[in-house]
Amino acid sequence: MRRQAESEYWCELATPVGTLLLAGDAAALTRVHFQSGPKPLQPQAHWRRDAAPFARAIEQLNEYFTAGRRAFDLPLAPAGTPFQLRVWRELRSIPYGETRSYAQLARQIGQGGARAVGLANGANPLPIIVPCHRVIGADGSLTGFGGGLGIKHALLSLEGAACVTDLFTDTPTPPEGDWRLGGRSVGRGSGET
Repeated sequence: MRRQAESEYWCELATPVGTLLLAGDAAALTRVHFQSGPKPLQPQAHWRRDAAPFARAIEQLNEYFTAGRRAFDLPLAPAGTPFQLRVWRELRSIPYGETRSYAQLARQIGQGGARAVGLANGANPLPIIVPCHRVIGADGSLTGFGGGLGIKHALLSLEGAACVTDLFTDTPTPPEGDWRLGGRSVGRGSGET
């Protein structure tokens, strides 16, 4: 269990998949939330709006979206049960551009079944950074994601995941919005590496 910090901070970051709300204390990131999803997060009254504590997270997320970063190196402090924390640690071992099924993840952990892993995956408070988008159905289908399946598809497409190519086309197109960052197209088939 995480200690209660004196000051909690938050900021919002515009990304190709919509606005993300980042929250945490001066020592660690505790939450990444998709603000364009069905349930935008309202910052708690005691949180202070300040992007300074998130400078490294913002830099690394921007690098990820421009196809330059494949893993995150940030202090994280997610709150969860011991089983959830174990699932979230295992999610971080799934390499960029690869996927695992819920059942495969359950076997790797050696505890719980696909359903329990799916519930823990769905409770992940740090999507993208703890890459729950890399978990798919046993049949290769894209299944639930807190940011919506369109965002899950866009993230897997950015990473060049084979399941996206196999399920959709050789050059997947994001389902909504302009998948561009700084005037440059990002994602599979854009010429970025």
